[in-house]
Amino acid sequence: MSAENERIKVELEGVPETLLWNLYNRAEEARRPGSRLLDDPRAVELVDRIDYPFERFGAASMAQWHALRIRCLDDEVRRFLAERPGGTVVALGEGLETQFWRVDDGRVRWLSVDLPETVEVRRTLLPDDPPRRRSLACSALDLRWMDEVGDGVASRDVMVTAQGLLMYLPEAEAKGLIAACAERFPGGRFLFDALPRAMVARNQAGALGSSDGRYRAPRWEWGMDVTEYRKVAAASPRITEVRSLRFPRGRGLYALAPLSHRIPGLRSLRMSIIAVRFGGDPGSAE
Repeated sequence: MSAENERIKVELEGVPETLLWNLYNRAEEARRPGSRLLDDPRAVELVDRIDYPFERFGAASMAQWHALRIRCLDDEVRRFLAERPGGTVVALGEGLETQFWRVDDGRVRWLSVDLPETVEVRRTLLPDDPPRRRSLACSALDLRWMDEVGDGVASRDVMVTAQGLLMYLPEAEAKGLIAACAERFPGGRFLFDALPRAMVARNQAGALGSSDGRYRAPRWEWGMDVTEYRKVAAASPRITEVRSLRFPRGRGLYALAPLSHRIPGLRSLRMSIIAVRFGGDPGSAE
C-alpha cells in the first residue's frame, strides 16, 4: 500500500474520468475559507495525493453548484438513515465520491458499485473497510450486484443512489434500472440526479466543455426537466412516491437555488434531484 504522502498516478478516460472532475470541484469548494458550502477534507486529501493534470478541467467555476448538489443529496441520505438507523446504502457509479464519511452515522452499511477500472482506483485511494464499507466491480446494469446487498437485510432498509450516472444511460435503461430496484427492494428508496433536456442537447451538440476548452464531458443520453419528474412513477407500479428535492441556499446568484424550480428560464437549466420511494411488501431481500 502506498505511503500517505506518495502521489498516485490515475489514468482514466470516458465516463470513468468524470469522477476526477467531480472530485476536483468538491475539493475546490471544500478548500474555500469562510463561508464554504461543503466540508469534505477527504476530497481535498485525494486531489493532493492524485497525480493527474487537474488544470485540464479549467477554473472551478462549477464548484459551488457541485456543492449545492452534493448538499442536497447528502441531506436526503441523512434523512433516510435517521428513519432507518443501520440502513444500507448502495452507491451506483460512485467513483471517488466521499459521501460515506460525510453522512456516516456509525452504523450505516455501504456498498459502492462501479466499473472495474474505477473500483481499482477507489480501492487504492479509499481502501474498503468491511463489513460496513465495501466495493464491488460491476456495472450498475448488471443486476447481480443486488445479491451483494447482504443476507437478511430488510429491503425497506435499502437506499440505492445514482449520482452522476443516469444521464449516461438511454432513458429506457435508466428507468429500467429504477424499476428493477423497485421490484427487488420493496419498501426501499432510490435517489438520483437528472440533467435538464436543454443541457443534454448542448452536450450532444458539442457545446459544453471546461472554461478553457481542454475537457469535454462524455456524451449524455438522457435528460429530464424539473417539470417532468413525476413521470418517473410510470417506470414501475411499485413506485409510490416521487419527490423533487429543494436545493439549499448558496452564495451570490446561487442564493436563488432554493427557488430555482419556480423561476421561468432557470427551471429549464436546473438539475433535478429526485427521491423515489418504493411500495410493496417490505420483507427481506431475496
